[in-house]
Amino acid sequence: MSTPHHLSRREARRILIRAQLLTKERPGDVVETVRELGHLQIDPVKAVAPAHHLVLWSRLGRDYDQGDLDAHLADRTLIEILGHIRSGEDIGLYRAEMETWPSPAGRKGETLPWQVSNARWVEANDRARRAILDLLETEGPAPTGAIPDHTEVPWQSSGWTNEKNVQRLLDFMGARGEIAVAGREGGQRLWDLAERIYPDVPTIPIEEAQTVKDEWRLAALGILRPRGPQCPSESLDAGNAGEEAVVDGVKGTWRVHGSYLDQQPWDGRVALLCPIDRLVFDRTRMRELLEFDYILEMYKPKAKRKWGYYALPVLDSDTLCGKLDTTADPKAGVLRVDALHEDGVWSASRRDRVLEQIHDLAAWLGLEPILPTHLGGTR
Repeated sequence: MSTPHHLSRREARRILIRAQLLTKERPGDVVETVRELGHLQIDPVKAVAPAHHLVLWSRLGRDYDQGDLDAHLADRTLIEILGHIRSGEDIGLYRAEMETWPSPAGRKGETLPWQVSNARWVEANDRARRAILDLLETEGPAPTGAIPDHTEVPWQSSGWTNEKNVQRLLDFMGARGEIAVAGREGGQRLWDLAERIYPDVPTIPIEEAQTVKDEWRLAALGILRPRGPQCPSESLDAGNAGEEAVVDGVKGTWRVHGSYLDQQPWDGRVALLCPIDRLVFDRTRMRELLEFDYILEMYKPKAKRKWGYYALPVLDSDTLCGKLDTTADPKAGVLRVDALHEDGVWSASRRDRVLEQIHDLAAWLGLEPILPTHLGGTR
């Protein structure tokens, strides 16, 4: 049995940051970035910019053109799978899972009660499902709002999806690989038959696909726990991929991708991160390895927020060091900065580096930055 690699917290942090393309050596283009990151999570919140665009800007800088991503989605170089933008060829890793839906969740190989319940609901609304397939076959792509509700059994939920019958049926049909997102129209997903959207690539068997996805996920994130929360569309662990490691001051073992163990010279930079950026998405890993205190507060009452509605985590070199409370207002043509929360004591040079990134963000958005007076602004 091999001896685990022994990493300091700083070494672990640098592996995470390098894996997420947040050093001075930036990736070349949109497609390369998506492939290296593994995926872009789609989120409609536009407090600053949509999440997938904000993640790309933080890697590519102000030269990133949002139209580039749209073009790659249009020509199917990139595709949307289960709410994430991925490389087109990745569909081969998901087809077997789709064909056996509801496939076993997690690594234990057992179908969970909620999966059985979802499958029964789809079966109870089979006539509505077939009607959607017929509509798309004859009429072509259609937005969610244009698809009639022919369900016989309404979708029941204690959350915001309650009685959103068509939306949930479309989601499950997408998970089954019958339909796919062809684009976006007026903020709605545009649906079409999956065979018209997904590239014709071979289906990879489920177990092999799981191994490949574990390896790719670890390559994109650097260090992960071998076991962790299982999410419907993207897990947060590495399984048996990579090599075993321990980190100073952190309990338990980790899996580290071997390509990051070569101790390359460190060359960090400042980055303003999307609140659901993959560097911080796993909040437990964030606290354990990055030692950063942060939650997304958009769901909190205003009076209970510490950092702001959609505060952006601030990275400087190998340290998450603060939160930027900012909001884009395209109608007024401004990027409003309400607060820059500094964790600990910042040097003047760090503050200058972060302010430079704030101006870069405003320039990318085509907006005028409006800052408080203590940050050099006029208000």
